[in-house]
Amino acid sequence: MRTDHITHRVLHVQLVSKIARTIGRFLGLNEDLIEAIALGHDIGHTPFGHDGERFLSRLCRNAGIGHFRHNVQSVQFLEHVERKGTGWNLTLQTLDGILCHDGEVHEQRLTPAENAGFDVLEQNIRRKKEDPETPLTPMSLEGCVVRMADTISYVGRDIEDAIRLGMIRRSDIPKSCADRLGKTNGEIVYTLVTDVIAQSIQTGHVALSESVSSALKALKGFNYEHIYMNPAIKTHTAAIEALFELLFETYIRDIEAENRDSVIFSSFLSGMSDAYVHTHRTEEIVRDFIAGMTDRYFLMQCPEHLRPSPRITYV
Repeated sequence: MRTDHITHRVLHVQLVSKIARTIGRFLGLNEDLIEAIALGHDIGHTPFGHDGERFLSRLCRNAGIGHFRHNVQSVQFLEHVERKGTGWNLTLQTLDGILCHDGEVHEQRLTPAENAGFDVLEQNIRRKKEDPETPLTPMSLEGCVVRMADTISYVGRDIEDAIRLGMIRRSDIPKSCADRLGKTNGEIVYTLVTDVIAQSIQTGHVALSESVSSALKALKGFNYEHIYMNPAIKTHTAAIEALFELLFETYIRDIEAENRDSVIFSSFLSGMSDAYVHTHRTEEIVRDFIAGMTDRYFLMQCPEHLRPSPRITYV
C-alpha cells in the first residue's frame, strides 16, 4: 500500500513478531511462519482503531456486504488488494493465522483446529462477516503462538502509554494483577512469555497457567474500563463516526458517477487490476479504500471545518 497507509501500528506488529518468535524458538516451531502471520495480522485495521472498525462495520452491514472485522480485512488486503489487486501468494497457514488472531478473546489454552483447508478458510471468512462473534481457532501452533503474543504485546504497553498520558497511575493497577504479573510492561511481558513457554513445551497446545491466565484476564478488564473506555479518548467519537459516513457515501457517489478527479480513483483504483474491479461491488471497493487509511490521511480527506483535533491518538 502507499506510504500514507503505513500506520503507527507498525510498532505493535514488530513487538508481536519479536515476542511470538521468542516463544516459537523455545517450542521448536517454524519462526518464518510465525513472522509472516505476525507481520500481516493487523494490516486490515481501520483509521481510529476499534471505534473506526465499529463505524465501518455499521456502514458495511447497511450496504449489504456483511460486518467488517479487521482480521477478515487483513486477509482481503493480502489476497485481493495488494500489488494492485493481484495479491500475494501466501500459504494457507499464514492466512489462517492472520484470520484467527483475535487477541482480544481471552483463552487459557489454544489447541490447533483440525481438518483446515482453503475451503474452510473461505467458509470462516463468510461466517465472520455474518456473525463477528463466531469463534475461530488457528490451524497451526504457530498461529496459536501469534494469537497469544498479540495480547502479550499490547496489555502492558497500553498501561505504560496510559500512565505517560496521565490517564491512570501505576498504583491504579489491581494489586492481584501486579503481584502475579508485574507492574511494568517489561515485567508483564517477561512473566507472560516465560509462563507460556513453560506451559506449552511438548504439549501440542499453547497455554498459560491458571493463575497467570486469571491475572491476565483481570488486567485486560482493568485496561478496558480505565483506558479503552476512558472519556479522554472518546471526546470526538460522534464527529468521527459522522465523517466515516460522509466519506463512505461520497466515494460511492464518485465511483457511480465515474468522477475521475476523486481521490478514490487517483490514489486507489488507478492501475488496479481488472480482476479486482470486476469482482468487487462499489461498496466493497470503498470499504477497502477507507480501511487502508491512517488517522491523518482519513482526516485530510474530510472538509477542513469538520475535522476534529483529538488530543490523544487512537490505538
